[in-house]
Amino acid sequence: MTNGAKLTRVLLKLSGEVLSGGPAGSSIEPETLKAISEELAEVHSSGCQIGIVIGGGNIFRGLKGSANGMDRTAADHMGMLATVINGIALQDGLEKAGVDTRVMSALEVKAVAEPYIRRRAVRHLEKGRVVIFVAGTGNPYFSTDTAAALRAMEIHADALCKATKVKGIYDKDPVRHEDATMVRRISYDRFLMERVGVMDATAVALCRDNNLPVRVFKLTEPGNIKRVVMGEDVGSLVTAEG
Repeated sequence: MTNGAKLTRVLLKLSGEVLSGGPAGSSIEPETLKAISEELAEVHSSGCQIGIVIGGGNIFRGLKGSANGMDRTAADHMGMLATVINGIALQDGLEKAGVDTRVMSALEVKAVAEPYIRRRAVRHLEKGRVVIFVAGTGNPYFSTDTAAALRAMEIHADALCKATKVKGIYDKDPVRHEDATMVRRISYDRFLMERVGVMDATAVALCRDNNLPVRVFKLTEPGNIKRVVMGEDVGSLVTAEG
């Protein structure tokens, strides 16, 4: 992925928190959902095929449940089901914005989502439908970041684009350090070596091993999704060269 090159097919990773418009545990904010859906609809109208992996941290986070004494597998399954709720909400928002959308789940929940089948997902994309992938990988102990990397490679996306609460990747936590500097380019190996916290290390290693570019950008700046898809130099880019 180079600057100036429009993306044909993208995998967008959204955290559950972005739907809440606030801190974890504050569920889904209708106005935030509407704004995100309308921006995605605009990007979709440009001809880009969009796959989305959605997190569930606004409802329930498996790691937090485990830290509070729950069995890790049970907690992670609850987190996966939280992503299903978010996926249905995002589907509703997108369809209200005029975009044909499918939710595909790694866990079997036939009443509300299709089972994830790679070839069917690709076919939906080819037909111009936005595909929302929920329930992570369907396995405990794996993050939705890792699910995003996996789905991005399975659907042959041009890039994995992670929407966050900050502008990109920083040399230190920008929330706690006022002098933090944003890094515009970084290699997979440096990302892993420096343990950058913006994305799960397993996901980045998977992208490195398959040479999948990763773009990290701030979602709450209006128009950023479109800028990323159109090839503009937004946020931070993770590649082999850095």
